[in-house]
Amino acid sequence: MSREINTSTKVVTKNALLEAGMRIMIEKGYSNTGIQEVLDATNVPKGSFYYYFDSKEDFALQIINYFDLAAQEFMTKYLDNNKLSPLERLKLYCQEKRKMLEDDHCRKGCLIGNLSQEMADQSEVLRARLEEALTKSRNRLARCIKEGQEKGEINSSLDHIQLAEFFQSGMHGAVMRAKTTKTAAPLQSFFDIIFGQVLKA
Repeated sequence: MSREINTSTKVVTKNALLEAGMRIMIEKGYSNTGIQEVLDATNVPKGSFYYYFDSKEDFALQIINYFDLAAQEFMTKYLDNNKLSPLERLKLYCQEKRKMLEDDHCRKGCLIGNLSQEMADQSEVLRARLEEALTKSRNRLARCIKEGQEKGEINSSLDHIQLAEFFQSGMHGAVMRAKTTKTAAPLQSFFDIIFGQVLKA
């Protein structure tokens, strides 16, 4: 019993560090996230931090894994909802993305996108993991787009992987622009064009 309690406590502590680190890193970036700030937010001793993580880079890597797991669950909720058509799923997914951005007052954005801009040239370990996460998400979009093409509700003259790549890249760019304007208008402009022209059958 004591071992189970001890293991449970370790999981709770590690998740608390990951949650705090994710919150800080998504807003401040990797370079401006201090380990001490994370420790202060969780009341975890510095020595305990290095029990869970080998380094700050390892901490960031595990934060990416933690964030990506939630991101994939979010995509599953909307893109795999067979009660809706593929196009309806994509639209609802985008509506929820816009709502999340507006709820955060057009701050923070996406951890994967933020770190990709900051760290792709600074850490090969993080770059490779970020690329893996982005490719996984792109492929989820591509499957939904391909299904929509097969059902005749999405433009089938373009390759579904290319469409998904454009969709993902455009969304990340629009989120970055929304953060600078502090309005979701750039994101909505992207959605208007992607659904009104690019994906339109």
